Amino acid sequence: MIARRSAFLLLIILTGAVGGLTNCAGGPSARRSAAPSEVTRSEVMGKAMRYASHAWTASGANVRHGLDGAGIRVDTPDQGYQKPGAVSGYWVPGRVNQGVPYQWGGFSTPEEFDRGLAAGLAAGDVYTDEKRRLLYDGVSREAVGIDCSGFVSRCWDLPKAYSTRELATICVPLPSWDDLKPGDALNLYNGHVLLFCGWVDPDHKFIAAYETGGPPDWKVIRHVIGVDFLKRKGYRPLRYQGIREG
Repeated sequence: MIARRSAFLLLIILTGAVGGLTNCAGGPSARRSAAPSEVTRSEVMGKAMRYASHAWTASGANVRHGLDGAGIRVDTPDQGYQKPGAVSGYWVPGRVNQGVPYQWGGFSTPEEFDRGLAAGLAAGDVYTDEKRRLLYDGVSREAVGIDCSGFVSRCWDLPKAYSTRELATICVPLPSWDDLKPGDALNLYNGHVLLFCGWVDPDHKFIAAYETGGPPDWKVIRHVIGVDFLKRKGYRPLRYQGIREG
């Protein structure tokens, strides 16, 4: 398993094509790592807005519901994805869509996503219980898009995708939710991560946040979310060590 994971991480570094899985195969280091990049809060939010506002048009060649060449199941979140019990897809071939779609293990920039579409790759790939079980082995190289931790990693200008198990190693925990600033993260270990935008109300009961992969959307989108809901789920406020004011 160690050899497999090392080889996969090397593949990430060489290609930049595969992002941070919601469930990572290994746990975080006991020590907090040094920040691998520096980025300002305005730069973070600018990157997030670019992902959420990115306009793109796919064709029928970018629709995929079946096994890729490596035998990995791929399901794009197009309107043809109507699996019982699952969140339905949304995008339609030939129409302009907005927001880079979710892809399990995705780490694409908007430009890389567009190039992938032109090359006929699958426009996104929804997560499933099977993909969570497979972890890295469930990532298709024939799809493009971004997942939740890959998105936050890109916004923080990280050299690779950090999973929700790893993000805390390059962050400091915030003592209070009231300390959150735009560009900070709300992380659910081994689950999901949100990028904090700001407070919606003066009582700090609701936040605005960017995320990808959260129901009912399969794309990067800005949501308003209740703080009590997030606290009950176990989310923790984090600040990236490399983030700077400005």
